[in-house]
Amino acid sequence: MSDTARTGDLGDGTYRNPVLAADWSDPDVLRVGEDYYLTASSFGRAPGLPLLHSRDLVNWTLVGHALERLLPETSFSSPQHDRGVWAPSLRHHDGRFWIFWGDPDHGIWQINSRSVRGGWSTPQLVKAGRGMIDPCPLWDEETGEAYLAHAWAKSRSGISNRLTGHRMSADGTELLDEGKTIVDGDQIPGWFTLEGPKLYRHGGWFWILAPAGGVATGWQGAFRSRGFFGPYEERVVLEQDGTDVNGPHQGGWVRTSRGEDWFLHFQERGAYGRVVHLQPMRWDGDGWPVLGDEGAPVLVHAKPALPAQPPSAPVADDDFPGGRFGRQWQWTANPREGWTTLHSADGLRLSCGRTEESDDLRRLPHVLTQRMPARPCVVEVELRLDAEEPGARAGLAVLGDAYTWIGLRREADGSVRLVHRFAPVSAGRERDAAFARPAPEGRARLRIEIGAGARCRFSADTGDGFTPSGQVFAATPWRWVGALLGLFAAAPTGTGPVGTAVFTTFRITPSEIPPREESRR
Repeated sequence: MSDTARTGDLGDGTYRNPVLAADWSDPDVLRVGEDYYLTASSFGRAPGLPLLHSRDLVNWTLVGHALERLLPETSFSSPQHDRGVWAPSLRHHDGRFWIFWGDPDHGIWQINSRSVRGGWSTPQLVKAGRGMIDPCPLWDEETGEAYLAHAWAKSRSGISNRLTGHRMSADGTELLDEGKTIVDGDQIPGWFTLEGPKLYRHGGWFWILAPAGGVATGWQGAFRSRGFFGPYEERVVLEQDGTDVNGPHQGGWVRTSRGEDWFLHFQERGAYGRVVHLQPMRWDGDGWPVLGDEGAPVLVHAKPALPAQPPSAPVADDDFPGGRFGRQWQWTANPREGWTTLHSADGLRLSCGRTEESDDLRRLPHVLTQRMPARPCVVEVELRLDAEEPGARAGLAVLGDAYTWIGLRREADGSVRLVHRFAPVSAGRERDAAFARPAPEGRARLRIEIGAGARCRFSADTGDGFTPSGQVFAATPWRWVGALLGLFAAAPTGTGPVGTAVFTTFRITPSEIPPREESRR
């Protein structure tokens, strides 16, 4: 998919939102020199903690991940789609990059590195416990003190709508007290689900920028106090108003090298996940931040006053050189040896790993995924099924609480057939979404046309041109995660050789033509 179709840069000195039109949930942003960095939630996928880079806050590229494997290892050997890495905070202190995140089932973690592109430390559990989420550190250069604030997940702790503050050791390795409630949302009329705090020092105040009201219907708040532990006064600084930007939700403030202030936040878009918007920011006469257009989100706006950059967006296409996959891909659990095979040509060789869960992709750990674009597009990949085990299968999926995939399956008589299968939210097993048909050479070119409303039309070419397959499928999100594009290979439990499936020439191209309007199966 071309960068000009995927970036928010309009090429005339303006940009349109979202600037990141895919599921980069709970973004936090940082400037170091002339460079801007962003990280986001990655939940149960590995590698985790994506790292994006920009020089103008509009055009972004994916430069890597900070977290190779999720901990504890045993907790993420199988898919945990809505757990893992929640709402990280990205900071730069003492010559190092720092990322703190909350795992709602295990506690607050920290990782750091001198370079954003590699050399990250072993993750350290700063505080063990359930329900502590959305942590953010603050090193106060005025006093030399270090602090941390976090929110709570009611599903794990029974607590919600409050922010807890701690003193933290200067090296970021431990919290020095039991914590104190610094903002209680229950004491603010009309406020609920207060979460996602980001800490700053500005103008002699301690600042907390934090959303409330829920991801689909809420608003962005600002809190300030002369002391870290309060008391804080509050103000709503960004809300939907008359725009189409519901939420708008959790994000971070950054000041450019030219002295401009900007705020990046997400908008919850159902199957598309949480797309990222860029808002101008200024300070009013009373010292409060004003986001967007007097507190309402902007759709189109002048770009930041920074040197012009070529259009860029996180990579999506892949030729899998040498059997390696690009940094845009993530497994649905911690990877294991043998899932892929390196070789001297192009193409991704996925092992048709044996699993009792081969009839439910939501439970497979060896599904390779990337984010589904939030703009109309066509997804294509070529597949060859080499595995000779009856029941071995491989394909291209749109994966969520419900999912559909199209691909190839080895039959009991040794032939290969094109299959298209579907699993609804409530079912633990798949059913046919279309009649199977022969794939004489064990090859197929697979296609998904993604149109408005994340409605997906599947088709395939087995040698005689693309033929539509099944009905339109309306993609569904996970609990906190947008739908994913996935490549997989699997085989039923047995004793014979497993074999591989080979994927080549993965492409995503822009399209303004939605799939034909047909009922969802």
